[in-house]
Amino acid sequence: ISKKIKKITKKYRVKFLINDNFKLAAKLKADGCHMGQLDGPIRVARKMLRNKILGITCHNSKKFALASLNLKVNYLAFGSFYKSRLKPNAVKANLSILTWAKKKLNIPIVAIGGITNKNYKKLIQSGAKYIAISSFIWDNPKLKPELAIKKFK
Repeated sequence: ISKKIKKITKKYRVKFLINDNFKLAAKLKADGCHMGQLDGPIRVARKMLRNKILGITCHNSKKFALASLNLKVNYLAFGSFYKSRLKPNAVKANLSILTWAKKKLNIPIVAIGGITNKNYKKLIQSGAKYIAISSFIWDNPKLKPELAIKKFK
C-alpha cells in the first residue's frame, strides 16, 4: 500500500507522513511522521528519522509547544479545535493558542481536529500555516473524498 501511496504523493508533489508510528515511517521511508504526546519518545523518533519531517501535537498547551522546540521538530500541531468523530475525546483547543504560537514561535503551525470547508478559515486567520483534515474527507457520509477535497479548492 505504501508503494502505491508514494507514487501518488510523488505525482502530486505532496509529502507522505505516517501518523503516530515513527518506526513504521522509517521502515516505509516515508517523508516523515506526525506524533501525539503518547506515541513514543520524540528524541528517539528524531534520531530514527534523521532528516525527515517530524511534527508533534501539543493540544492546547504552550508548555508542550515550548518543550517540543528543543526536540528539533519541524512543526507543531494544535487541536482539536472542533468536535471530531475520529477523536471524540480529544482535548479542546482555543483559537488563541494559534495566535500565541504564530507570534512567539518560529516554526510552522498546524491546526487539527474537526476541520471542514466551513470552519478552516478561522484557523488560518488565527495563525495556522497548515490544516490537517481527515474525517471531512474520509468519513463524510454526505460527500465522496474527491468532492470533499474540491470543497477546499
